[in-house]
Amino acid sequence: MTEYSVIGIDIAKETFDVYIDTSCTYLHLDNSPDGHQQLLSVLSALRVKLVAMEATSRYHSLLAATLTLQGFAVAVVNPRLVKNFARATGTLHKTDPNDARLIC
Repeated sequence: MTEYSVIGIDIAKETFDVYIDTSCTYLHLDNSPDGHQQLLSVLSALRVKLVAMEATSRYHSLLAATLTLQGFAVAVVNPRLVKNFARATGTLHKTDPNDARLIC
């Protein structure tokens, strides 16, 4: 059986946090072309089913476009829905790595 990964990304202006469900791995990368390339290198070794990220002003746009052009399925989700989901699961602490896990 092939194991597929789902990736959750919490994006800010300068950085973004990544959670990979199959390995429970967190990454903290620069929100720059170099950081995007580092993420692509990591993802190329995985069988990725979906990359989910928060819609964060315009800061998610370049990464979403880069991932889409590389053939990844990308879902940009409403931050309010992520916050509501966190409340529903009883997650009270808000950190970027935790948000990436919740988005995943």
